[in-house]
Amino acid sequence: MLLVGFMATRTGRWVRILTGAGMVLGGIAAGSPRGAVVALAGLAPLVSGALDVCLLAALSGHSVRGADIRRRLGLKDDEPLLRRALPRPSARAIMYLH
Repeated sequence: MLLVGFMATRTGRWVRILTGAGMVLGGIAAGSPRGAVVALAGLAPLVSGALDVCLLAALSGHSVRGADIRRRLGLKDDEPLLRRALPRPSARAIMYLH
């Protein structure tokens, strides 16, 4: 339960993305059949982290969607994967941009 909650957070998603990317790059760099298997296995955490899907949650009876997991566990749901560096422009500023 605790692991599923962590995997649904922004930090957990980044851990999965970076782990998957490392596995893919390491597997490709190995240049062997085993490396190809590692690279293919690395696609699972990479894609699931990027799409906000936690396959491990299905084993504990939760939905696989990250937003549903966060809502069910009472975690903060409004955190996107990437933070915005700049504040949103006002409606008046948007009008002048067009």
